[in-house]
Amino acid sequence: MTQQIEEKSDDRHLPHQAHDRTGPSSSYATTPATGVSGWTGWVVFAGIMLIMLGAFQVIQGLVALFEKGYYLVASSGLVLHVDYNVWGWVHLILGILAVATGFGLLAGNTAARVVGIVLAVLSAILNLIFIAAYPVWSTIVIAVDIIVIYAIVVHGRELKRDAG
Repeated sequence: MTQQIEEKSDDRHLPHQAHDRTGPSSSYATTPATGVSGWTGWVVFAGIMLIMLGAFQVIQGLVALFEKGYYLVASSGLVLHVDYNVWGWVHLILGILAVATGFGLLAGNTAARVVGIVLAVLSAILNLIFIAAYPVWSTIVIAVDIIVIYAIVVHGRELKRDAG
């Protein structure tokens, strides 16, 4: 009877359980039944952040189109001398693309991963150029863009595996 109890208690520490690490580069294991990794949350985070960043870009674009006096400097004070109407349309188009890409990323689409990285890089560059008009907000958007790029590049294939 005591041997049976000891054998059952030793079974709790077998290496096939989900809490153990697999491989030298992974700090989260996959569960044997589903193959779901702990890193999937990063990709979901990136998708949701792309959707949010896209919505913010749309708002920023609409403000640039309809409320010229809102920004801190005139369009001539920007790094790139462009009218706010042009900036508004650029932000608006980038925002719509980012929202669509965020939903594609949540669906595990490989093309959405590539487009998401390109859009996040473009968003960071665009906000760097736009930084004189709205410095704090542009800095926040650039920081979130960098986190999104990290999540997609390092952990992007995790959601594809889990969705498939």
